[in-house]
Amino acid sequence: MLQYVLKRFVIAIPLLFGATLVTFLVMHLTPGDPMAELRLNPQISPQTIEYYERTFHLNDSVIIQYSAWLKNLFQGDLGYSFSYQAPVKKLIASRAANTLLLSLSTIIVTWIFVIPLGVMAVLHRNRFVDRIISFFSYLGISIPSFFLAILILYLAYRTGVFPLGGMRSVHFEELSLMRKIVDILKHLAVPVLVLSCGSIAALQRIMRANLLEVLGSSYIVAARARGISRVRILYIHVLKNALNPMITIFGYQLSALLSGAALTEIILGWPGLGQIMLEAVRKQDIYLVMGSVLISGVFLIAGNLLADILLGVVDPRIRYTKTK
Repeated sequence: MLQYVLKRFVIAIPLLFGATLVTFLVMHLTPGDPMAELRLNPQISPQTIEYYERTFHLNDSVIIQYSAWLKNLFQGDLGYSFSYQAPVKKLIASRAANTLLLSLSTIIVTWIFVIPLGVMAVLHRNRFVDRIISFFSYLGISIPSFFLAILILYLAYRTGVFPLGGMRSVHFEELSLMRKIVDILKHLAVPVLVLSCGSIAALQRIMRANLLEVLGSSYIVAARARGISRVRILYIHVLKNALNPMITIFGYQLSALLSGAALTEIILGWPGLGQIMLEAVRKQDIYLVMGSVLISGVFLIAGNLLADILLGVVDPRIRYTKTK
């Protein structure tokens, strides 16, 4: 396993390199000037703009600029955000924790519902319960996330139960520790509900299909012939084997949420990477875009690697060794 993990890390390096190189080239092909906003700012002197251009080689060729950024990256420097007037590393660190909190909360809520709903659908196959679950699953898959976000925001406004946006209340700093936790959980409710609805709907269908496929296996038929109850077969023998494909999906879901929750964050005002990524692209803040792409790539690779490790732990039949 250790050898496999190290091999994946080695493979990840050229993947990240290729993603950052393509992003850098695309940003330079986009019309515009990353220093245009600073030039229009009367508080920014021409000497400061000249310093930025000289420090980051903005007047040199694309290859020289990318080489300079890559050299700084190996020293732990992600560059400087011209629009936010702050180091990219500091900006991403402050926002990545919020996106990570939102994504992990969504995954926890999603998987709390996915497995029981899949089991219930199989236990009541082709009955009223299974059809009701299937109906809401198709409904959740069909509704776009942005429309669902607007709809839930409207319901939150009408009921007043949950906050309408942001991550904290105005008087957050004055609250006790327990009240701070409750306040963050209230602000998490709407974005987590928006992100988890589609995931629950899709994954529940996959979980149901996996359970039905395993139920049709020969060893399950033999277990039924021995008189073992259907519930025992389902929970003891079927569920564990049906989880293997779901663990792989879990890795993709983790990376997809971390990099794909941007639209929900923007609509609901959640202070994550999505908002600064949008502003960075609009203002051609190239180093902030590069840092965001790099972090998204790391999350993608980490999610897939985590899924592979969990597969090896859950299923003893899987061994990451060379075949002779």
